Amino acid sequence: MQEQQLQDLRREKWHLNGHPIRTLDDARQFIDSVGFCLLYPQRPPVLAPTFVGAFVGDDEKLPTAQTAFADPRAREAKNLMVRLLRDKTAYEANVFAENNFLVSASVFPYFYGLVGDRNPKQAPKATTRSGYSPLAVDSFQLINKHGPIPKHRLREMLGKEITEAALDRSLDELWAKLRITRVDYKQDEGVFWDILFRWAPDAVKEGMHVSFAESLTALVSKYLDGVLAATQDEIENFFSPLIGRARVREAVNALQAARELSFVHVGGRVLLQVSSLQAAQVPASLPERARPSEKDATPRNVRNMPLVRRPGRRTPAKSEKPRAKSDSQ
Repeated sequence: MQEQQLQDLRREKWHLNGHPIRTLDDARQFIDSVGFCLLYPQRPPVLAPTFVGAFVGDDEKLPTAQTAFADPRAREAKNLMVRLLRDKTAYEANVFAENNFLVSASVFPYFYGLVGDRNPKQAPKATTRSGYSPLAVDSFQLINKHGPIPKHRLREMLGKEITEAALDRSLDELWAKLRITRVDYKQDEGVFWDILFRWAPDAVKEGMHVSFAESLTALVSKYLDGVLAATQDEIENFFSPLIGRARVREAVNALQAARELSFVHVGGRVLLQVSSLQAAQVPASLPERARPSEKDATPRNVRNMPLVRRPGRRTPAKSEKPRAKSDSQ
């Protein structure tokens, strides 16, 4: 494969080829296909699709997080992103500083299995081991009682002596472990926060039962499916805000041992790609089998990871009722 061929395939998959996403259905199909994406281009750059790029249909002169306030394209893209969050087709996570990170509904249980709190029903405690500050614990209790709640109202309840920077740090502490999430945005009130377990109980319950090893290998596979092919360094660079590079290498080695990944020569580089181009590595639903303890970080169960068609959304449980079709406009 030539470098230009790879770039053309990525542009097509990431909607940078003059075919922008405009409707809610377009946005659903895009996030399901790539698995996860950034809202804006990241600085320094990481190999990943962007939601604003898919909305614009190109990657030339895209707004960044710092310039988005002055770009009407960024506002329109963010409005469409908020509709995805309300629809629970995608979830937002705190991964890259000052940039929104979106995870598709089908991938989210694995993302939760990697970084989420294993006991979300229990209120956090302010201890050195937990990583939660007293302000984060107080914020959680207020969000739990009054959420969804805008940040300005939360600050009023905590007391005017609380600075906005201190409140932001406490919210980031909770968000980093997926205890809370941003669920809405209104022009006159800003961002609304809610308890993630209350907002998306089914997704959280699934994620609680996925082992660390299975989560990481599934996410690495889906990442390669979304970018089509990448070097070992590009994979590690993408996941470095979440997990140490050595653990990512372990996951890649396990996938290679299971023959889930293969090498491809692109120009003068050797890249990794998903072996089966007709199947994604993220199961539509969690396999019903015994799971290893989350403390066991050895990805020994990757060989049993089922394959499903690509792209695909999480298969609803039999007890769930089909969701009414939303207006795609």
